Amino acid sequence: MNVIWAEQALTADGWAKDVRVEVGADGRIASVTPDSPPVGHCVGALLPAPANSHSHAFQRAMAGLTEQRGASKSDSFWTWRHLMFRFLDALTPDQVQAIAALVQMEMLEAGFATNVEFHYLHHQPGGRAYDRLGEMAERIAAAAETSGVGLTLLPVHYQFGGCDQRPLAPGQVRFGNDPDQFARLIEASRAALGTLPADTVLGVAPHSLRAVSQEDLRRAAGWVAEGPVHLHLAEQIPEVEEVQAHWGARPVDWALDNLPLDPRWCLIHLTQMTPKETDTLAKTGVVAGLCPLTEASLGDGVFDGIRWGDAGGRMSIGSDSNIRISLAEELRQLDTSQRLRDHSRAAMATAEHSTGRRLFEAICHGGAQAAGRGSGCLEVGGWADLLALNTQHIDLEGLQKDTLLDSFAFTGDNRMISDVWAAGRHLVQEGQHIRRAEITNAYRKAVRTLRDGL
Repeated sequence: MNVIWAEQALTADGWAKDVRVEVGADGRIASVTPDSPPVGHCVGALLPAPANSHSHAFQRAMAGLTEQRGASKSDSFWTWRHLMFRFLDALTPDQVQAIAALVQMEMLEAGFATNVEFHYLHHQPGGRAYDRLGEMAERIAAAAETSGVGLTLLPVHYQFGGCDQRPLAPGQVRFGNDPDQFARLIEASRAALGTLPADTVLGVAPHSLRAVSQEDLRRAAGWVAEGPVHLHLAEQIPEVEEVQAHWGARPVDWALDNLPLDPRWCLIHLTQMTPKETDTLAKTGVVAGLCPLTEASLGDGVFDGIRWGDAGGRMSIGSDSNIRISLAEELRQLDTSQRLRDHSRAAMATAEHSTGRRLFEAICHGGAQAAGRGSGCLEVGGWADLLALNTQHIDLEGLQKDTLLDSFAFTGDNRMISDVWAAGRHLVQEGQHIRRAEITNAYRKAVRTLRDGL
């Protein structure tokens, strides 16, 4: 039994003082006891650690490499996408494993306990399968074994280059599978997770409406039993126009009419929705998988967080392209984008809770749902996914309760985080991952080799 004691903690019943938390050998919270004397590992402020609900790990190695426009007078998601395809064509399994381990380490140091990996880099350059169909899934699993992060792996089905079912372009062929091969890939991915801890989850992800047939989209929830189902939806204006032209409906309307949307589903981005679509979709119980830093970087648009929240919608935070992995900065970008659009302040606060408190609790609960993980709250029986804030940090000194969360979200960065546990595994201590040197050295070697070859 491991024991953590906090001067203040955000529990299932709200803020409490002098809280003793016992974590069992199974990685679950065994007890939460306020008004207890200091004992065990002592921290300033203890919080649930959310899941990072959307990641393409390999894109981390592209950070900072796509900011030149060249001769063209315009740049967009679609021009970035071509650069991304060219980059990934050079990646080897060893490089992917090293990059994924670094991403997972940085997620943990940022306060996330779980990596939900939207995993679509399956095959060799040219599209030929590896001798072991699940080779790349094995590399994501191996990275998680090194980093200790909680892992939800989402093998991605990607078959077509557009709604007209055109073949995959050269940059996409490493993603592609027909339905039969994808079914085998799911089982290979399940086997790849076999040696990881009990908190590991297998889900599935039909990539997008453009990349998967209508038939496969309708049956996607049956590809895995009970696991989460993730789907890119309504991210870009050209995507909306393409779906509408070929399928006769906007993406969200088509999904509402044709997919069995329920709390198992996490729909990624949702930056191109009408008010009616937002209200209706929120009521299905799906999670909106938001990636504010990436959505800003790619010019996707602004998710309507105010309307979504007022309609009771659930939300989570992911780091998507991983160009910057920071829980605090994602929260800040989410709220300040609403302020910029509406010329307002404290856009997502309520009469009951400050902005930081409302957003933090929302993404903890929504992230756990999106990850298919029994966490998101500091309560008995849940996985001990926990983060501790350093209340000696200059911007947190003397702060209590919701004001502490507000300051983390609006002045903070990863340096405010002192400790992180994933299912009871104490992986970040004094602000650093316990295997930081090993993981960063492997990443340096991988990136040096990769960039030399570009």
